[in-house]
Amino acid sequence: MRILTGIQPSGTPHIGNYFGAMRQIINIQDKGETFIFLADYHSLTTAPEPEQLRKNVLELTLNYLSCGVDPEKAILFRQSDVPQVCELTWILNNVTPVGLLERAHSYKDKIAKGFAPNNGLFSYPVLMASDILIYQSNLVPVGKDQKQHLEITRDIAIKFNNQYGEVFTIPEELIPEEVAIVPGTDGQKMSKSYNNTIPIFGKEKEIKKAIMNVVTDCKALEEPKDPDNCNVVALYKLVATPEELEEMKARYRAGGYGYGHAKLALFDKLWAYFEPMRQRRAELEQNLDYVWSVLAKGAEKAGAEAEKTMDKVRRAVGLR
Repeated sequence: MRILTGIQPSGTPHIGNYFGAMRQIINIQDKGETFIFLADYHSLTTAPEPEQLRKNVLELTLNYLSCGVDPEKAILFRQSDVPQVCELTWILNNVTPVGLLERAHSYKDKIAKGFAPNNGLFSYPVLMASDILIYQSNLVPVGKDQKQHLEITRDIAIKFNNQYGEVFTIPEELIPEEVAIVPGTDGQKMSKSYNNTIPIFGKEKEIKKAIMNVVTDCKALEEPKDPDNCNVVALYKLVATPEELEEMKARYRAGGYGYGHAKLALFDKLWAYFEPMRQRRAELEQNLDYVWSVLAKGAEKAGAEAEKTMDKVRRAVGLR
């Protein structure tokens, strides 16, 4: 089984990235041939500053390795170090119906949020399809918000295979229901685009401030509260034991337990949860030559697999 996932190096990784995708790939990296790419091509849709993009690539690599990605088990690489993915994107553009892209929820959502409606943003799902198909991926861990993009990938692959022969593996998604969508501090899906994140490796004061800003209703301290419709409880569930979660829910229902108390409990759990990862990251920061070598070796392995697929694709469409 070949497993693939990617994440944009568009800023400091947050707990939504970790619980929504990173933890899943870390947990299954020894169950198949695992590819993890840093999606720097994708990040260009938001026009980041060049120097900031370079910095973000390094930051994300540090964080993946700190959180538990093992280069001996997983192939970790930068998307742009495998140029064949752009070649495949152009070829797939020619079998992708415009109507398929027009129905993409992500494009509509970003335009509604004020993003510039450029073609990169519009055709984002085709590049995503290339990322998945070029490595003949069987399984793709994704959040619920990315499920449609994987469905588009499947549609593109089937259309190509029907037109040119069986070239691509048809991928399946893996969506862990319990952490499929991690709420941000404003109650929406946690996303750097919405500026509602809780960082993984931020400073203590920064993380505590973000948690204390999590949106709740206006019920007073003494009033009973609904734990099943509270962003704080939804986040606490990610790091608490079942017993700790039930204890917090009981306090909510009993009253006399304020949102401030719950937020402090959430901070304590999150801070302790990521402590070993913070220590590992500090060690890696002192050995950046090793970090860059991981990406270089990963790109070499990924590039070799991509070229195998592209040889089939070029022959299938008549370019060779």
